[in-house]
Amino acid sequence: MKNAQTAVLERNTTFTADFTTEPYECGWAAEARWFVRTLELEGEQPSLHLVTQVSPDGLHWCDEETPELVTTEPGMVSWRVREFGHWLRLRASLRGGDPKAKVLIYLALKS
Repeated sequence: MKNAQTAVLERNTTFTADFTTEPYECGWAAEARWFVRTLELEGEQPSLHLVTQVSPDGLHWCDEETPELVTTEPGMVSWRVREFGHWLRLRASLRGGDPKAKVLIYLALKS
């Protein structure tokens, strides 16, 4: 029997600086999919840059091979991650003049 789980890592959270999500242990999963819904993106030419990070222990991190995803307007983006080891988190950078982003971040996992 396959397992599936969706974790809500951020819910209607407003960020004004770079951030990372809480680490999520998911070594049991064969595949993962990020969903990032940007509700608001404000500032002077704002952009939100998203990178998947992986870790063997939940303490030390490196960027996963998936290319950085950039969003410049409200809406939803999604991408898949496979062969990631045991821990995942999302690293986000806000760019532009006085940027602010209100987001929901989901991590969907399947075995």
